[in-house]
Amino acid sequence: MIELINLSKTYGNTVKAVDNMNLVIPDGEIFGFLGPNGAGKTTTIKLIAGILNASSGSIKINGLDIEKDALAAKKLIGFVPDTPNMFLRLKGMEYLNFMADMYDVSTADRKARIESLAQRFDMSDVLLDRIQSYSHGMRQKIVIMGVLVHDPSVWVLDEPMTGLDPRSSFQLKEMMREHADSGNTVFFSTHVLDVAEKVCDRVAIINKGQLLFCGTLEEMKEHFKRNTSLENMFLELTEG
Repeated sequence: MIELINLSKTYGNTVKAVDNMNLVIPDGEIFGFLGPNGAGKTTTIKLIAGILNASSGSIKINGLDIEKDALAAKKLIGFVPDTPNMFLRLKGMEYLNFMADMYDVSTADRKARIESLAQRFDMSDVLLDRIQSYSHGMRQKIVIMGVLVHDPSVWVLDEPMTGLDPRSSFQLKEMMREHADSGNTVFFSTHVLDVAEKVCDRVAIINKGQLLFCGTLEEMKEHFKRNTSLENMFLELTEG
């Protein structure tokens, strides 16, 4: 579960990237986080992941405060950033073992998880190659694999499908569904509204740091009093 309580983040004492946001994402749910460029999505995600500190308010991960219980809370999170930056001189397997070491994953567990992830993302044949030789999509896949190797209960994914080929994108969506159906939490941002419409149990739409809507697609249609696409509702909510 993720809880945002009166959460705000201000830059330079003037720009409110996140403005008094209250949000609860329960276990067992795929939650889509939508908004135009500059809406505050990535700032919110970095606050949840503990990369940024809030100006005010608090964040709880499965009941743990991300600032007061930082290490314990962060161990519960699998965070995929919006750009696949990592140690390019490492081989894929070296990177995955490094990530497993960071989270104290046992030898047996890491072996099984790496094999499973490599098979699902079609990466088994390139794990002994250096990451600098990987394509953008392959780098995105190795980042996702590294994030999931410690089997976190809370997934926080910032544009995770960018650069993925259709098969890998399908696999990730399947894994997200499996993870949520097992009683865990999946929180992800995307600009691809068709993906959000098909995958998410609920969505939130933000603009200029403020939460404009949170609920199911059916609740959004009821809000607009008509049967229309997520794209049309998104544009209407965020225009201007």
